[in-house]
Amino acid sequence: MYRLSALAAGAHPVAAPERQLTADVDALLAHVTSRTRLVFLANPNNPTGTYLPAAEIRRLHAGLPDDVILVLDAAYAEFARAADYDPGQTLSLEAPNVVILRTFSKIHGLAALRVGWMTGSDAILDVIDRIRGPFNTAQPAQDAASAAIADLDHQAASRAHNDRWLGWLADELTALGLEVVPSQGNFLLLGLGTAERAAAAEAELEAQGVIPRAMGSYGLPAHLRLSVGTEAENRAAVAAFARFVQGCRAA
Repeated sequence: MYRLSALAAGAHPVAAPERQLTADVDALLAHVTSRTRLVFLANPNNPTGTYLPAAEIRRLHAGLPDDVILVLDAAYAEFARAADYDPGQTLSLEAPNVVILRTFSKIHGLAALRVGWMTGSDAILDVIDRIRGPFNTAQPAQDAASAAIADLDHQAASRAHNDRWLGWLADELTALGLEVVPSQGNFLLLGLGTAERAAAAEAELEAQGVIPRAMGSYGLPAHLRLSVGTEAENRAAVAAFARFVQGCRAA
């Protein structure tokens, strides 16, 4: 979506290569030129689940020219459990060229309402306020977001559920021989070895009612992305992968 949004705005998107499925600060800085206006970074990243620690984010910011805006997409921040992770809110209040994007779509479960918020300098927020649509957020979405912010019990329960089942899924799928990328989100990136095997797994799982997401559009055709679901959904997903792996061995 970063690429599509940039193209829609008439900008020229430039992608910096990852290192071991993780954003590379040196690669990002190496791609910055006099024409660069924004650097977008999802942290934790979707679909890999990887992240950059707070020290690396500050190193990235320190290496940018003052007129380049660093935009940190922290949609999955509430799920991150790494001790050195920080969503960047403090940095966005200290530095005039840092913006943090947050959403109610993930831990709050309000994806269909399309509501979120951002933190940044007064100058940036003033521009955003002037160019946004006058009716960009519906009143029911605003009311639901206000209620979600206050519902601390739901947030705690969602985090606890993810903490339990993300690890369980990772262990079970690793035991089946799949490559499981450690995740700071509420999903796992799974390596199937080849693009053909990933496509076969996707088709077989969908036939069993389990719908993973193919990762070809991200440049990872041999991978699938699996979200953490309810207990029943998680167990069904593992069972479906187990049947697929057993079928591959039998063949």
